[in-house]
Amino acid sequence: MSKVVVGLDIGTTKIACFVGTRNEHGKIEILAMGQAESLGVARGIVENIEKTIQSIRSAVEQTQESINGEYELLIRSAYVGVAGQHIKSMQHRGMLTRSNLENEISQLDLDALEDDMYKMLMPPGEQIIKVIPKQYIIDNQQGIKEPIGHAGVRLEANFHIITGNVGACTNIMRCVSRAGLEVKDLVLEPMASAEAVLSSEEKEAGVVLVDIGGGTTDIAVFHDGIIQHTAIIPFGGNSITEDIKEGCMIMRNQAERLKVKFGSALPSESQENEIVCIPGLRGREPKEISVRNLASIISARMTEIIELVDYEIINSGLKKKLIGGIVVTGGGAQLKHVKQLFEYVTGLDTRIGLPTEHLANTNELDKLASPMYSTGIGLVLNGFNDLDRKGKIGESATTTGTEKIARQTDKRRTGFFESLVEKGKSWFIEED
Repeated sequence: MSKVVVGLDIGTTKIACFVGTRNEHGKIEILAMGQAESLGVARGIVENIEKTIQSIRSAVEQTQESINGEYELLIRSAYVGVAGQHIKSMQHRGMLTRSNLENEISQLDLDALEDDMYKMLMPPGEQIIKVIPKQYIIDNQQGIKEPIGHAGVRLEANFHIITGNVGACTNIMRCVSRAGLEVKDLVLEPMASAEAVLSSEEKEAGVVLVDIGGGTTDIAVFHDGIIQHTAIIPFGGNSITEDIKEGCMIMRNQAERLKVKFGSALPSESQENEIVCIPGLRGREPKEISVRNLASIISARMTEIIELVDYEIINSGLKKKLIGGIVVTGGGAQLKHVKQLFEYVTGLDTRIGLPTEHLANTNELDKLASPMYSTGIGLVLNGFNDLDRKGKIGESATTTGTEKIARQTDKRRTGFFESLVEKGKSWFIEED
């Protein structure tokens, strides 16, 4: 039986579950998918535990119903996406002094150096989610991307470290666990989306991934094949819907339908005399809304989001080196003329990213070729990359991200209890 990976995208508007396998050509085949409305998540953060659990169960049940019994029992664990305003990133350098100089640098040395980063002291309430090596330095020789096989005493690396709120990450893992699934690993959502929509050439040339979700807009900047900068903007498609609701004085569900069916990011592309009629509340007249006015409301919020994206690109220090420009994905990428607005505001070439880069040609390909599925499909791809890495060095030698997070929590608890014991000893000594 082929190996199967499950990706669980816990978003603000939807929770989607994807089951995938890899064919003999190295392409991913999505065997089944299911999705449910996300009822307990706001801006990437779990606000209602019980409602989130129900939504996860509903998405998983839909997925199980759509596949045959051969794979059904394997939906017991998943790679889970994490996002939200609490996500931050920083740069740090680590060092490892090797004792056995006769042996070449191996994957175990790289893992030991990476594991050491998880021991960094973090501010209260924060923890390290992911440690990503950018480049290695061996005995002061810089710019090494593949250090395995080299000889050297002093192994250093520049790391991109992603951190998040302890409570927010714990709540996500608790919801998934109570829904009956094991969390294989927590994966930053823009990194998952990047796996699905970006090519290796784009990452090498320099590219910005912008994933416009319901609650947040996630950014990942790549250059020289390595992730260089990440950021989360606390605005997304739901912010636009709320603006339409307030600006047109209509119900939220009507605002969402208006945005999807008639919305545009460029008012100049809408006809001046085009009017949409919205049914009024009981006993009230229908409301007439100008499509151009609707586009003006959408454009104002979308311009604000793009300006914040542009600020993060400038902040990365790589704006003039991004040959690949911007790739926009996520549900917000389906908005008409969003590509043109991105190009106008940022001055960078832009394309819409579809999650078909690594998918096999199947009958379901058209159904999956939507930017709203980029994160879920990317989580499946991330799972197979994780399996490949484990296969190279043996599963027992690899620690998953969730295990490292748990170890950080245990370390904090241990330190707390040890400090209490030491205080107790000092009190007794003083009394004696």
